[in-house]
Amino acid sequence: MPVPQRILVIRLSAMGDVAMCVPVLLALKRDYPSVEIVALSRKRFRSILEPLSDISFIEADVDGVHKGISGLYKLSREIKALEIHAVADFHNVLRSKILRAFLKGIPKAKIDKGRSDKKRLVSDPDFFQPLKHSTERYADVLRDLGFDIELKGTEFLPKHSLLPQIQEQIGLNSSKWVGFAPFAAHQNKAITLEKAKEIVKEIAKNDQVSILLFGGGKKETEQLKEIANSYKNVINLAGTKDFKNELAVISNLDAMIAMDSGNGHLAALYGVPVITLWGNTHPYAGFAPYAQPMENQLRVNREQFPLVPTSIFGNKKVKTYEHITNTIEVKAVLDRLNKILDS
Repeated sequence: MPVPQRILVIRLSAMGDVAMCVPVLLALKRDYPSVEIVALSRKRFRSILEPLSDISFIEADVDGVHKGISGLYKLSREIKALEIHAVADFHNVLRSKILRAFLKGIPKAKIDKGRSDKKRLVSDPDFFQPLKHSTERYADVLRDLGFDIELKGTEFLPKHSLLPQIQEQIGLNSSKWVGFAPFAAHQNKAITLEKAKEIVKEIAKNDQVSILLFGGGKKETEQLKEIANSYKNVINLAGTKDFKNELAVISNLDAMIAMDSGNGHLAALYGVPVITLWGNTHPYAGFAPYAQPMENQLRVNREQFPLVPTSIFGNKKVKTYEHITNTIEVKAVLDRLNKILDS
């Protein structure tokens, strides 16, 4: 039976999850070069998906023209006009379910998120084992549509060219560029500002390394500016570049240090070694940056914190567990970073 030649791939959010779609779609294009991919996501994620060759992007304006049932119906009409042969729902949320219902007569497959196993992982101490990685769950959706694809851990995007002014800002005197993103959407997954300063202080002692800071909101950006002002080889990029140019910088890093958050996933798209600091969440849930070895997953001591993972996404607050990511030693971060840079 022939495989569909034009497929719609749905993943509306979040940034890290959209990023993890990329290696799967790269594998699909490698194994089935004639297949056309139409990606449906939010506008702000266009820069993540567009570097894929031969991919079309549809913006899901779910807060505007595609809001509500009537908006999703309008979106379905736009999709039907593209003569899609199959739908791969990598999200399987209410919006994508409604959209699938409107796309009648088109073969469809949806992600199995493994909710029961994830629930056991955070509630049953005897069920502590690695679950299927998100990229494999996405690949399973395509397999259900007839695509025999294999993830080899080598599916990366090429590095982007940097604008001359960005090169000048970072400087070419240092031999290594290290990204550092100390924040996360949920505080339970992040380190404190004091801990971030400790890590930067130790890395900055190496004058052959430039430390590039990436961050989140307005408050975090101001905090990163404060850190950067203390060292000549630390540069704050948070809030200074548009997303496309920020991705270009990330693609040229020699290493990234991040929490369980989107920045680590973005770096992994380009094969950048990513050191992830895990607090209340755990790589066993299947959300580690793509193709990163377990040695890069720095975790808290479960003998000291036996309830880890307290939740899958880090959104659950547990008393006395609020800042456990801080217990990961600075030396452990430096040791792993030095091994990466030396290699």
